Amino acid sequence: MRRTLKHGLIATALLLAQAPAAEAHIVAIRLGDFYAGALHPFTDLQDVLLWLAMGLLAGSLGAARGRWLVALFPLGLLAGLALGARVGTIAANPAIDAVIAVVLGLLLAAGARVPTVLLCVMAFALAALRGAANASDLAPNTDRLLFAGGLACAGYAAITLIMALTLAFRGPLSDSSKDSSKDTSKDWRGIALRALGGWIAAIGLMMAGLAFAS
Repeated sequence: MRRTLKHGLIATALLLAQAPAAEAHIVAIRLGDFYAGALHPFTDLQDVLLWLAMGLLAGSLGAARGRWLVALFPLGLLAGLALGARVGTIAANPAIDAVIAVVLGLLLAAGARVPTVLLCVMAFALAALRGAANASDLAPNTDRLLFAGGLACAGYAAITLIMALTLAFRGPLSDSSKDSSKDTSKDWRGIALRALGGWIAAIGLMMAGLAFAS
């Protein structure tokens, strides 16, 4: 069982570190630039991992802290996309993505109570970074307004859904009472979320090793 999990983890890390983002031009031709912008992040495994990690971390901190990301995350994507479109293609850096995955995974695994302001800064910075990376799919004939709208909608839907599912899974958590006996970080749900954070950090470490080795 352990050998199977180990092999699966290594395979995932290899895909994240080496597989380039799939082109979304076929989607744009068939469905339009809005859907190209919405689907493009989900063709990049690095986007999937980092968005998932950010949503899990925010959801584990409670609705009072995570709700700010509903607006900030799409705005960050738009800011990054605009920057990438203005200054030219900004290639994604696998090493930076790996470090971010490790940091988010460790924070989730440690059950860290990240302050609201810091969480918002982290989410906006991550979204801006990935938005700039998604600008690589902008072609000269791409309707940038439609592409940006699709990307923002995808970010809004993804981060909101991940946080909502995390909140529903872990159950109620008191954000004001430090001595609450219902702290779910100590029951099986909290342990499961922290274990998932450990897996994310482990994948990030493998991604970093492969990035620096190449």
